[in-house]
Amino acid sequence: MKAINIFEDLKGNAYPGRGIVIGQSGDGRQAVTAYFIMGRSVNSRNRVFVSEGENLRTQAHDPALLTDPSLVIYYPVRTYNGGLIVTNGDQTDTIHDYIAAHPDCPVSGAFQQALLTRTYEPDPPIYTPRISGVMELKDGYRYRLSILKGGQVREGAPAALRQFFDYEPVPGVGHFIHTYQGDGDPVPSFAGEPKAAALSGDIDSFTNSLWESLNEDNKVSLFVRCIDLETGAAETRVVNKNQ
Repeated sequence: MKAINIFEDLKGNAYPGRGIVIGQSGDGRQAVTAYFIMGRSVNSRNRVFVSEGENLRTQAHDPALLTDPSLVIYYPVRTYNGGLIVTNGDQTDTIHDYIAAHPDCPVSGAFQQALLTRTYEPDPPIYTPRISGVMELKDGYRYRLSILKGGQVREGAPAALRQFFDYEPVPGVGHFIHTYQGDGDPVPSFAGEPKAAALSGDIDSFTNSLWESLNEDNKVSLFVRCIDLETGAAETRVVNKNQ
């Protein structure tokens, strides 16, 4: 699979929705992850990312404008013993709690078993997919991605389609998944496999290029973290349009 230029890919898409990138730096020394959110409604755009230790949460920029917190306020990033979880919803907690409750279960199995208890978001007619990733940083770096979305319509609503992808890291390559194919009414769900994407540059150049590639009207917040695979030291960048 040829690695895309993620910046050009984003510049050509006005509304990919929420997106996750996980991979490895070009020199092979760092695990790289990024998560961004976009919005078209006042409720979706009224958010900022707030760091909470090693974790990340969303917060209303203006509490007076918050109308429904159920799908917009959550922890996109949580760490666990030996890794990191990144998702576009409260399934972050589902995965984290399942891993913690099953210490003898391989992370790959815990990740999948946790997500088998969840489905797409209850926001008809869109039925926004839930996208999730997990990074294992102990005993060798590996990462996984998942998407839970609507399949064939059954009894008035789509049946759940749950897909899982397991990756061996390649220096200079990441995998990119997002919730929507592009803008529309309703917006169409992401289709196909996560895209292989070329990763280059340091954390600041990567963060700046990602942010500048997102549609100016719809972008809301961006998180990027690079973790040294030898020392475990992490660098994090957070960008909020509302701050």
